[in-house]
Amino acid sequence: MTNTTQDTQRTGELTQRTVLVTSGTGKTGHRVVERLTARGVPVRSGSRTGEVRFDWADDSTWGAALCGAYAAYVAYYPDLAAPGAVDAMRRFGRLAAANGVRRVVLLSGRGEPEAARAESALREACPDVTVVRAAFFAQNFSEGAMVEGVLAGTVAFPAGDTAEPWVDADDLADVVVAALTEDGHAAQTYELTGPRLLTFAEVTAQLSRATGREIRYVPVSGAEYAELLTQYGLPAPDAEWLAGLFGMLLDGHNASTTDGVKRVLGRDPRDFADFASRAAAAGDWHV
Repeated sequence: MTNTTQDTQRTGELTQRTVLVTSGTGKTGHRVVERLTARGVPVRSGSRTGEVRFDWADDSTWGAALCGAYAAYVAYYPDLAAPGAVDAMRRFGRLAAANGVRRVVLLSGRGEPEAARAESALREACPDVTVVRAAFFAQNFSEGAMVEGVLAGTVAFPAGDTAEPWVDADDLADVVVAALTEDGHAAQTYELTGPRLLTFAEVTAQLSRATGREIRYVPVSGAEYAELLTQYGLPAPDAEWLAGLFGMLLDGHNASTTDGVKRVLGRDPRDFADFASRAAAAGDWHV
């Protein structure tokens, strides 16, 4: 039997094994579900209100979702650096191992010390976990908290003139699926970024070109941003924690690109300008 035939058979075996996708309706989760389904992989899309119930705040939902799964994509809500994440990862890992889960891919944050502690907690029970550390998603402007700002023409954020290597969520989903269905990724840590650094002012300039409307960046302090979040209904302690997290992430220590996407996929990552053009063409910012 040739190596090519063996590889083909191995890939076929993997695609017949069930994969649990936690937060399966989220920004990255739904993309992973779509890609696995297109490959014919049996998928359990876990969510708080879906057919497969999975709630990070209710560990009584974890066991049934994990039972019989071969692999799992772990996207912790609200963030892997959030209070309680370390304990949740330790308990989830033990339960996954007890249920015979063989492959685990964890979404983490790039340059987040608390997230790194949560990674280690998961690895206590699942030493072969693949960790995917992501930069800020380009899709935050089309599917996330900054959509309203784009639509209003003003994006307020506590970033100053710090540059960020925005990563496309579609690239991340491609990497996750590769790690779930292909050999060679066990115990690896991949840092994923886009191909270049862009400040928020440069990002809004790209969005202006893509939409044909003026979109401005307005730098605000962490306290001012926390206040904005409370106006949108976020409890004050959560708003203050989130503003503090963004301030830490955008202090300049993440202002560099990596080759993570190319290492896994063999191609360059998508550029922010490409994302903006696609999102505009899809009508994501139609007003």
